[in-house]
Amino acid sequence: MTVGEYILRRLTSWGVRRVYGYPGDGINGILAGFHAVRELDLVQVRHEEMAAFMACAHAKFTGEVGVCLATSGPGAIHLLNGLYDARMDHQPVVAIVGQTARAAMGGSYQQEVDLHTLFKDVAGAYVQTMMVPSQARHLVDRAIRIALSERSVTAIIVPNDLQELDYEAPPHAHATVHSGSGWAPPRVVPAGSDLRRAADVLNAGKKVAMLVGAGALGAAPEVRAVAERLGAGVAKALLGKAVLPDDLPYVTGAIGLLGTKPSWKLMSGCDTLLMVGSSFPYPEFLPKEGQARGVQVDLDGRMLSIRYPMEVNLVGDSAETLRALLPLLSQHEGRWREEIEDEVRRWWKVLEARAHNPAKPVNPQLVFWELSPRLPDRAILSADSGSSANWYARDVKIREGMLASLSGNLATMGPAVPYAIAAKFAFPGRAVVALAGDGAMQMNGMAELITISKYWREWEDPRLVVLVLMNQDLNQVTWEQRVMVGDAKLDASQDLPAVDYAGFAASLGLEAVRVERPEDVAPAWERAFAARRPCLVQARTDPSVPPLPPHITLEQAKGYLSSILKGDPDRGATLVASWRDAIEGFLPHRG
Repeated sequence: MTVGEYILRRLTSWGVRRVYGYPGDGINGILAGFHAVRELDLVQVRHEEMAAFMACAHAKFTGEVGVCLATSGPGAIHLLNGLYDARMDHQPVVAIVGQTARAAMGGSYQQEVDLHTLFKDVAGAYVQTMMVPSQARHLVDRAIRIALSERSVTAIIVPNDLQELDYEAPPHAHATVHSGSGWAPPRVVPAGSDLRRAADVLNAGKKVAMLVGAGALGAAPEVRAVAERLGAGVAKALLGKAVLPDDLPYVTGAIGLLGTKPSWKLMSGCDTLLMVGSSFPYPEFLPKEGQARGVQVDLDGRMLSIRYPMEVNLVGDSAETLRALLPLLSQHEGRWREEIEDEVRRWWKVLEARAHNPAKPVNPQLVFWELSPRLPDRAILSADSGSSANWYARDVKIREGMLASLSGNLATMGPAVPYAIAAKFAFPGRAVVALAGDGAMQMNGMAELITISKYWREWEDPRLVVLVLMNQDLNQVTWEQRVMVGDAKLDASQDLPAVDYAGFAASLGLEAVRVERPEDVAPAWERAFAARRPCLVQARTDPSVPPLPPHITLEQAKGYLSSILKGDPDRGATLVASWRDAIEGFLPHRG
C-alpha cells in the first residue's frame, strides 16, 4: 500500500466519507489511492477555494470533520480563504496539500512554496509536513483529532515523492509515535457553585434578554425551556438563525446591522443578558455597559466576556449547561414578555409591508418574503455576504428542523453556492436553497453551477435552488459607502456587468426561471421547488431599496444626506425607497 492510499484509508477509519478537492501533479500519489479506496468519494470542484468552503459547510451542517484536498503551490494557496472561513467560525476542517519532492525542497523549485509558513496562521492548531512514510498514521490521526477537539483548522503537507512510496508502520522503537483513531466530545458542565451564581443573577432580573449563536445549535429544547422560564426574548446572531424557529412569539430574530427592531429594543431595554454560544462582535447592539447584569455560556473559555463585561462566565456545552441551570431558575411573570411579543408581531407586519412596497422592477424583500411559506420542510439554506444576507437575516422565517448558515466572522463573498453543494452531498434527501447576489455569482457561483450539473443526478432529492439577485450593483458596499462613509456611489467600483445567469444555468441542463415583475415571484418559487432538477431563479431586483438598520443613528443619517448632496447617481430612487420603508416602520401598509 502506498502512502497516498494509506492516507485515504486512514481518513475512512475516522468516518470520513467525502473529500472535496481539485487535482494536480503535487497530489497524484494521493489521487491514485482513490482507485483502491472506493468507500471514500472525491468531489471535484471548479476551484480549490470552493473545496475549502465545502469542507467548512460540511462541518457546519453535520458536526463532522470536513476534509479538502489540493495540489502544491497555487492549489494550496487557493484553499486559504475557505479555510479562514472555517477557522473564524470555529469549524473542524482538515486540509491535505501536496508539496514538491523532498530532494528539491529548498532549491527554488517549480511550485515550491513555504507551505508551513503559509498555513501557520489559518491552521495554527496543527500544521505538519510528512517526511517519512511511518509518519502518515499519526499525522492524519492528530490532524483530525485536534480539528475536532479544538474546533479548528489543521493541515497536512505531503511531498509528492513520498505519496508514491510504500507505507510503513512506525517501528517499535525510540522516537516513534504510535497513534490510534477515534474521538468523542466530552460532557462539559460548569461547577455547581458557578451555576448557582448564574441562577442568582438571572432570577433577580425583571427584563431578561437572551442572545444565541452557532454554539447553541443543537440546544433548541434547552434554549426554549430557559427562555420560557425566564420570560425572556431571544435574539439570534446570524450563525444562530436556525437555533429556534421564527414562529415562536418571543424570538426577535437577527441582531446587528442586519437585525430587527425587536432585537434592538430587546437589548436596549433589558436589565439582564444571557448570551449562549455566540461571539457576536458588535457592542453597539448589546446593552450599554452597566445597563444589564450578564451571564455567558461558551464551550471556549477564550470567548467569554469579550463582547460585554459578564458577571458570571460559564465554560460548558450549551445544551448540558442550560439543562443543569434550568432547575435553579424561578418562573418569571410580568409585562416584559408581553412587550416583546407585541414588538415581534408588529415587526412581521412591518416586514410584510416593506416587502410589498413598489420597486423597479422587483423589491428584493418580496423575493425573500415569498420564499418563506414555500420552503420545504427540513430545508437547508445558505446565504452569501452582501445585501442577500440582509434579506435572509430579516425576511426568511426558519421553521423547526431547518438548517441555515453563511460566512459569519469572515463574512467573505462567495460561499452560498459551495455551501449548498456540500449540504446536498451531506443530506441528499433534503431540499437546499442558496441565496446570492450577482456579485457573488460572478465571483465564483457561476463556475460551481457546473459542479451542480456534474453531480445532481446522484442526489436522492434533486432540489437545489440557487437564487441570484440581479441588480448589477455591489449593493451592500454601495449602501455602506452612502451611510457609513457619507460618499456617493462610485459607479466604477460598484456597477456590475449584466449576465444572463438563467441562460447559463439552462445551458448546463439546469432548470431556469426569470423574475422580471412582482407577480412573477411566487410562481417562480413554486416552479423551482416543483422542478425535477436543480433550478436557478434569476430575480431582477431594485438596488435602490435600502437595507435599513434596526436603529438609524444620527451619524448614519448624516452620512446618507452627505451622499445625496455629493450627487449620488441613484439619489432620487433611493430617497423614495428609503422614505417608503421608513414610513412602514411606523405605519405598516401605509408607505
